[in-house]
Amino acid sequence: MGKIKVKKQSTFIDMTAMSDVTVLLLTFFMLTATFLPKEPVQVLTPASVSERKISEYNVLTILIDTQGRVFLNLDDDNAKKSVLQLMGQDYGITFNDKQVRSFIEQSHIGVPMSRMSAFLDMPLSAQDEEIKKMGVPTDSTNNQLTRWVKHAREIGGDNMQIAIKSDQTTPYPDVDKVMKILVAMKENRYSLVTTLKKMPEGL
Repeated sequence: MGKIKVKKQSTFIDMTAMSDVTVLLLTFFMLTATFLPKEPVQVLTPASVSERKISEYNVLTILIDTQGRVFLNLDDDNAKKSVLQLMGQDYGITFNDKQVRSFIEQSHIGVPMSRMSAFLDMPLSAQDEEIKKMGVPTDSTNNQLTRWVKHAREIGGDNMQIAIKSDQTTPYPDVDKVMKILVAMKENRYSLVTTLKKMPEGL
């Protein structure tokens, strides 16, 4: 008896619905994602097992690079503008509208006040290169970090969180210096930014 040959038929899968879902998910993640601010220097944070997350809003981040240079970041543009104006009053500097806009566009604060006006007059690309060479002064004779933090607290209120982010190879005395400045200001509550690692076995 002869074999009956079954005609092969091509399989067709309609992917239209899958494409729609993919586009919707992509749009959702783009609209809800929180973008990290561009940092003037790259730091590799030390690892820890702590899973406590820092708030995404009303945070003052103190960045310390491997050379001990200090940079600040405020996540609220209106707060940055107000803090700059207060710092200008302290040092007798008046900033024009263009300089204020430039200050807001620059992600981090990391320039001595004596050079701030000239810095803000530079194009943004030139600022990105120049800021890497400076940093907020923390010397005992010219401790501008204290003034920045003080004014940030005045604008951000008691709910503002402070976070310290340093490189894993940053010398401890440089980090300790910043922590002591905060303690002297009675800013005893702050977070240390770390990279999450696996909990050791047995704990």
